[in-house]
Amino acid sequence: MAEITGPGINLGGSLLSGGQYGSDAGAILSHRYDNGADFWTTPDKRLIKGSPFSTLESMMYLLELGVDPRDPVMKAATDLVFNAWQEDGRFRVYPKGAIYPCQTISAANTLCRMGYAQDARLEKTFRHLLDTQNHDGGWRCKKFSYGRGPETESSNPFPTLNALNAFRFSALFRDEPALDMAVDFLLAHWTVRKPIGPCHYGIGTLFMQIEYPFRNYNLFVYVYVLSFYKRAREDGRFLEALEALKAKALKEQIVVERVVPKLAGLNFCRKGQTSLPATQRYHEILRNLQIQA
Repeated sequence: MAEITGPGINLGGSLLSGGQYGSDAGAILSHRYDNGADFWTTPDKRLIKGSPFSTLESMMYLLELGVDPRDPVMKAATDLVFNAWQEDGRFRVYPKGAIYPCQTISAANTLCRMGYAQDARLEKTFRHLLDTQNHDGGWRCKKFSYGRGPETESSNPFPTLNALNAFRFSALFRDEPALDMAVDFLLAHWTVRKPIGPCHYGIGTLFMQIEYPFRNYNLFVYVYVLSFYKRAREDGRFLEALEALKAKALKEQIVVERVVPKLAGLNFCRKGQTSLPATQRYHEILRNLQIQA
């Protein structure tokens, strides 16, 4: 097994239990061949197949655990993602079929977290996303799994949130008015709450439960991403969401309320228990509130 290193993690050789969350990283790595090829993918390179242990998701989990992006396994997985990049800026995460904005956004978000936001290919992806932004400020896939209605004319909130998470790493972060439009769209959803967009993202009971790691639309990731944007930090709707999150914190620590069953055995995201990595994200929110500009 290739050595994986990071803060508090040593996965070289037989040291799979090393570090506070070394066993978690080892468990994630143990799934790397589940889909028929290496690095959590399929023989035909499907990067979002096999959830919750798809290529894009597994990379994000390991980053949460502090694994170094320069590690050979992480770099090989990164190469797989970049191999899916298209000249127009999109990412083909499946070998055939339509390319949806949410897929491009997920790939870009992962690569930004890996430290590639300044790569020329991602700069082209950012421009593509701005060129294809919906009139309401978000991003919308033209796939209607729930049928069509007035609500499906709206953008999809979670892909829009993920897009903002990617854009915060870019050179456009502080000076692009289109990002304020995306923030406004998400803040409006806090008021509307009803399911909107072709994928019917709503704000209800499940949304208000703290889910970690960040893989679904919920209160925690909503507040986390928006906290990076000055326009959100000054808005009463964001402050309401923030207070709802603060009310759930236990002595300024995050208790995981919901986790996908296949991740339930991992220590860093156990349901009903405090999570150090989740708490670190929470304190990042609190630090963002101190930013004036």
